[in-house]
Amino acid sequence: MAVNNSLQKKPTSDTFSNFMTGDGVKRKINEVVGGKDGQRFITSIISAVSTNPALAECDQGSILSAAMLGESLKLSPSPQLGQYYMVPFKKKDKNGNVASVTAQFLLGYKGYIQLAIRSGYYRKLNVLSIKEGELISFNPLEEEIEVQLIEDEEDRENTPTIGYYAMFEYENGFKKAMYWSKAKMIAHADKYSQAFSKDPVKARDPRYNKVSFEDYEAGNVKDSDLWLYSSFWYKDFDGMAYKTMLRQLISKWGIMSIEMQTAHERDMAVITETGYQYVDNDQPPDVEPVVDKSLPATDEPDPLPAPEDDDFYDEV
Repeated sequence: MAVNNSLQKKPTSDTFSNFMTGDGVKRKINEVVGGKDGQRFITSIISAVSTNPALAECDQGSILSAAMLGESLKLSPSPQLGQYYMVPFKKKDKNGNVASVTAQFLLGYKGYIQLAIRSGYYRKLNVLSIKEGELISFNPLEEEIEVQLIEDEEDRENTPTIGYYAMFEYENGFKKAMYWSKAKMIAHADKYSQAFSKDPVKARDPRYNKVSFEDYEAGNVKDSDLWLYSSFWYKDFDGMAYKTMLRQLISKWGIMSIEMQTAHERDMAVITETGYQYVDNDQPPDVEPVVDKSLPATDEPDPLPAPEDDDFYDEV
């Protein structure tokens, strides 16, 4: 779903709509989407970029390629739906200057759910946070959980989260379930996301120091410093945790449709003419990242763990 270099232009915030409605791009879109769906696709992508100014700084072809992958998976680019996101990534040269800004494809946990339901394999699929006082026991051998959920929804929402539970059941009755404590989830994020740290971070320039995640959750962050915490793991920890649980559960024990395999493989990648490229976050701590400060849906790319690890590519 990559866009040919001949269609790629230097991005500016006021020309993306012109780029998307250009004859060459429209022909490319119509080859893949076509008809009324082509116009719907163009409108939805222009809308997604207009609500996230950081995307306007990206190479326009990379935005289109990520969006066309999402379209091929029949997922919506709307940040409000949370099925997938287009995430800005800055690549620097050896002198530390910005060489390019490209858009990555990031699958949201709701996208995982959509693809799983659509596959027709799953009778049940669930993921939820477990609140303080709710967990009675979890038997990892039998994969059985005993909980007493808080009945009042508002009280439950305001109660601290202590863990996460996910399960699926096939149409044939096969079941799998898993539970992670929040401490384990934080450790996972700390290990696999370069943009996240559970401990305080000291930068070369003290203006860019970051507080611990505990302090961040407690609100001990200046408003002027919030751009430092643009990672999904800060902005929407539960959403990232849900995605992690589903990814761990389905990739290890679930049946994955072709669409789900494609989404899994290309998650957190820049879509190129030759395939897809996983990029690392080479953004030093003393340079402000390209993020939309008004939206909770941007995350810097994460380092790639060793290939033999089951969490490969797993920013979640």
